[in-house]
Amino acid sequence: QVQLVESGGGLVQPGGSLRLSCAASGFTLDYYAIGWFRQAPGKEREGVSCISNSDGSTYYADSVKGRFTISTDNAKNTVYLQMNSLKPEDTAVYYCAAEYWPYGNSWPEVDDFGSWGQGTQVTVSS
Repeated sequence: QVQLVESGGGLVQPGGSLRLSCAASGFTLDYYAIGWFRQAPGKEREGVSCISNSDGSTYYADSVKGRFTISTDNAKNTVYLQMNSLKPEDTAVYYCAAEYWPYGNSWPEVDDFGSWGQGTQVTVSS
């Protein structure tokens, strides 16, 4: 049974950092794409970052490029999202999602992700 559990959210001041974790169980990450998405109140879900573990290729939304870094620890079967220089507009519930994706240099569309975590709240405020 595929399960994803996010953690690491919290309250942080503008300019601060957080590291989100997405712990996977029931499968190994080797040929899966893992995406991070976020949804703020009253706004549509937004794709933030994705990693295709078949070749390690990564994607970042323009709004987070240069500030966020996605990575995989295969030994821990966990994907991380390191978030630096956080801004109030980064405030949202962050979700990770997984989809079997044995293709390099590409990522699933958001509707193709079949497994989702429960989300973790990130609040950036002074």
